[in-house]
Parts: sequence; C-alpha cells; structure tokens
Amino acid sequence: MDVLELLSRLVTFETVNDPARGIRPSRDCPAFIRDTLASWGIESELIERDGYYAVYGEMGEGKPKLLFMAHFDVVPVNREEWETDPFTLTVRGNRAYGRGSADDKGNVASIMLALKELSKEKLDGKVLFAFTGDEEIGGKMAMYLAEKLAQEGKLPEYMVNADGIGMKPIIRRRKGFGVTVRVPSKKTKVRGTIKRETFRIRTPVLETRHAAYFLPGVDTHPLIAASHFLRSRGAFAVSLEGKFLKGNVVPGEVTLTYVVPDEGEEVEINLGLTRLLKAVVPFVRTPIKAEKYSDYGVSVTPNLYSIEDGKHVLKFDVRAMSRSKDEIERAMREVAEFNLPGAEVEVATNEKAGYLFTHPEEKIVKVTLVVLEELGERAEPVEGPGAADSRFFTPYGVRAIDLGPRGGNIHGPNEYVEIDSLRRMPALYAEVARRLVLE
Repeated sequence: MDVLELLSRLVTFETVNDPARGIRPSRDCPAFIRDTLASWGIESELIERDGYYAVYGEMGEGKPKLLFMAHFDVVPVNREEWETDPFTLTVRGNRAYGRGSADDKGNVASIMLALKELSKEKLDGKVLFAFTGDEEIGGKMAMYLAEKLAQEGKLPEYMVNADGIGMKPIIRRRKGFGVTVRVPSKKTKVRGTIKRETFRIRTPVLETRHAAYFLPGVDTHPLIAASHFLRSRGAFAVSLEGKFLKGNVVPGEVTLTYVVPDEGEEVEINLGLTRLLKAVVPFVRTPIKAEKYSDYGVSVTPNLYSIEDGKHVLKFDVRAMSRSKDEIERAMREVAEFNLPGAEVEVATNEKAGYLFTHPEEKIVKVTLVVLEELGERAEPVEGPGAADSRFFTPYGVRAIDLGPRGGNIHGPNEYVEIDSLRRMPALYAEVARRLVLE
C-alpha cells in the first residue's frame, strides 16, 4: 500500500468535527489506523475521552526520543463549493483533492508508512506516535497525552507534529483564542429603502479559508467588507445571512439586508445588529500586545454569526504570540467600551496550551533541513499561520517542529495535496527519526 492509496482510504472516512451541529468523528477511522498498523506488526491502543478518539503507540527501547503526531479529524465542508466529492480522493495531474488531503490525513498516511519502515529496524531509543481526532476543535486529546507523558516521565526530547504544509519545518506558530461578542436584538422602524448586498471572500494569492492564513491588505473578508459598507453608507442592518461554518473558517460569502434612510416607507431595522456589525472594523484592529515576535503579528477575524436567545452573537478568531487570556480580554473589552457599550465579551482559550517558538539552530530543525536537501528539497525554517497540537508539548520543554507536504485550500473548498511532495513524506519522516533517535 503506497501513501496515495492509504490517503484515499483515509479520506473516505467522514471525520468532520462540528460541535455546533453535534457532529464528531466516529470510532471507524482510528480503528482503521490501529488495525492497519497491527497488520504491519506495530502495536497501538485506541484511547477514548469524552467521545473523541486517538491512536497511541510506542516503538523501540530506552528513553523516549521522538514523538510523531498527526490528526485525522477535519473541518466541515460546504459541498456546493466543491468541484469534486470531498470524501473521495480525486487525482487531477499532480494534485489529489479531498477534505483532509493536506490537513491532515496526508500526514497521517505518511507517518503510518514511516512507522512501518522504522518497525523493521532496531531503535536505540523510543519513538512515540499519536493520531488524534479533535485537533480541529481545540486538541484536548493532545493536551491529555502531553499531561499523561509528563506524569509518567515519558516526555520525548523532540516532537515532529505532522500538521504543517509546504515541506518546510515550521518553528513558530501563534496561539489561538476565541472571542464571542453578544448584543441584544433591538428592533425599531425608520423611513427608508430596503436593499441587499452580497460580499464574497477574495484570496488572490493563497486560496484558503483558514482564518489564520487571512492576510489583511491582500485578502478580502466578507464580514469586514460588510462592516465597512454599513459604516460608510450610514445604513441600518435588517438581517445578516452567510455561509458560516466554524469559528476559524472565513465564510465564503455573507448577504446583508439593510436600509438606507430616505423618504420612503416605514421599515423595520435592527439597531443591535447594526451596532455589532459596525463594530467589526474596530474589533479587527484591536491593539493586542504580544509576548514574542511573529511574522504575522496579531490577527482578528470575525467568522461565525448567529442569533441565540434574542441576542446577536459574533465569534472572532484571534491569533497572537501570547499566552495571556487577560491581555486579549482587556484589549477586546476596550474596543467594546468605545463601540458597543454593554456588550458581552467572552474570551475562550486552553490555558494549558502555549505557542510554538523553536530556535532555528535546534538539532531537530537542522536535521530536518539536511534530510530535506538530501531528498531534493531546498527549504528554510518558517512560521506557520495557524496553531497546532505542538503547543501542548512546548510548555514542557519539548523541542518541536511542524511539518507537512505541499498543498492548498486548507479549510476551504477543493482542498488538495501535491502528489510528488506527498510521496516524499514517508521517507522524510523515517529518516528524520533515524537521525534523532540514533544520535
């Protein structure tokens, strides 16, 4: 079984994580991973916590040297936007399309095949491995494994978190925060004309819907555009509809129903929604103080809108090189005080998670670069836009990188992995392991 065939099998499992709709991965995919490894003589166990699964195992003898980690859960899909069946791997030229092909089942397949090769060798040190099923909703399973290994004195020296992209070692990643803003619905009537305007996402350079990849000044966010539109027109909002999927997925489009005041008929508008939407522009410019340098600075994107219990609710994705929930809350509340007095502002994050900040001179980085070059890939260490499960291990002093094949449209329609890149990954992971374990 080669890596493309294995990936094709993995993609058929609809391992969508969507808590808002009560959808989570079943036991089937992790059981397939465990059973496939077992057929190659590799023992592992299925771990279940709160209805979510992981596959965990160890290879070799002696001190734990290296942990491989990847995740098999995926984000929701909007099938209308896909040109192919998202849960059937479709090959077109050098691209293999399917949900999870790049994030992160291509890496799952690659790590599995690397373990198959390593299982044939005598390892002077333990290689640990884990495949988790809740990374896309916060990664509590990775947090549990980090705590468990710490308690058992089995934390590895190094970690390759196979949840990267681009065949470059990712040595920095910001921490993610979720900020929810709620305002009461307040209807009233004004004279004017009801109109509708649709705003669509535009990502002219890098096609993705992942909020962490959104780059102000290059990309167009439909909700930010709608906010600027309302503010510049002096209009009132009536309602907002959109293709909302998840807190860290930029919606493909939003449609604003609004009223421009004039001498027309008396029509109903919503002052609560109007105030909330007009506040989006200042919210995305919140002056948050970071603890360390980041190529991407601080990003704030509004991605999920709903109406709950008579309140308009907007959820923002915040990325910063910071561990401080208090700083995020202070800054967001300051913006609310000026623009939405009385609004509820709630900040959520996992206090046990940090950020990834590995020095480029660390051995794991240098070894990876050497192996990449030997495989014909010239690379340099980079920063990744999004967060990943390595953030649960770095606070314990584990030296980590994130890594993965080339691909695109992460979290968006028509997600793909580049096949020539994918085919190099099992050998890359196996050789990095050899050099770190047999040092």
